[in-house]
Amino acid sequence: MKTILITGASGFVGSHLSRYLLDKGHVVTGVGTSLEHKLSSSNERFTWVSADTTQPGDWQAHVPGADIIVNLAGRSIFKPWTKTYKQAIYDSRVLTTRHLVAAMGDEWSGHLLSTSAVGFYGDRGDTLVSETDPCGRDFLAGVCRDWEAAASDASQKDARVSIMRFGVVLGKGGALSVMGAAFKSFIGGPLGSGRQWFPWIHIDDLTEAVWFLISGGHAGHFNFSGPHPIRQKTFSKALGKALNRPSFMPAPAFMVKTVMGELGASLLQSQKAQPDRLTELGFEFRYQEAADALADIYKS
Repeated sequence: MKTILITGASGFVGSHLSRYLLDKGHVVTGVGTSLEHKLSSSNERFTWVSADTTQPGDWQAHVPGADIIVNLAGRSIFKPWTKTYKQAIYDSRVLTTRHLVAAMGDEWSGHLLSTSAVGFYGDRGDTLVSETDPCGRDFLAGVCRDWEAAASDASQKDARVSIMRFGVVLGKGGALSVMGAAFKSFIGGPLGSGRQWFPWIHIDDLTEAVWFLISGGHAGHFNFSGPHPIRQKTFSKALGKALNRPSFMPAPAFMVKTVMGELGASLLQSQKAQPDRLTELGFEFRYQEAADALADIYKS
């Protein structure tokens, strides 16, 4: 039985992962900005700590006693990118990670698994992207660069560090709640030309991959994306089919940029990411194709 600390535990991924690790018999401490967490009343091995992790505070006292830390904290990017909100996106990720590492002390020897995103690579067109490729130059790439650097500082304390570069996580909630709403209203379709590559991963494969890294003690950088990349236009067709809705209402690139600004430009980027390191280590994805992942999610 391990003691596991999860920042961002009330979010879409954090809630799934907390339940998954509790089901495996571990003790989980969740940290986040929500006042309460529903698992607190349903599982005696779950402790909830409400805190603003962009600030140092009492929540840091839970860090040294953890065997494993999974760092998922980060404000949603699916809101207008005002100057103030861009700073919140940055601080919620980078400052939280810095405070985590600072709270470890000088000799913490546990395992830190810290989130990043395939946005690290920037817009890469049709180029296949693996974990050895360099960082991009846009805003999100810069956030990911500093986020990863803050987590990597833990390796100076004898900690094992795994950097998880997430693609778009598919499940009942999260990004699909935004995309699915448009399709259910019969206004769904590809963004721009739809030729950009769309990195994705099923939430069940994500939680299994986190456990794979924990149980195997694997460190380094990992693309958390499905094994078969898909273009955004093809993904839109698969989503429409899963929802039994049409997918013929494309959003022209100029309109996406005009309405959504810098966020819209980021949604038009292309990352043909492949999970090379996970597959090399022997991880087996349950969902090889995005269409199969969507069919599972919407099967009811």
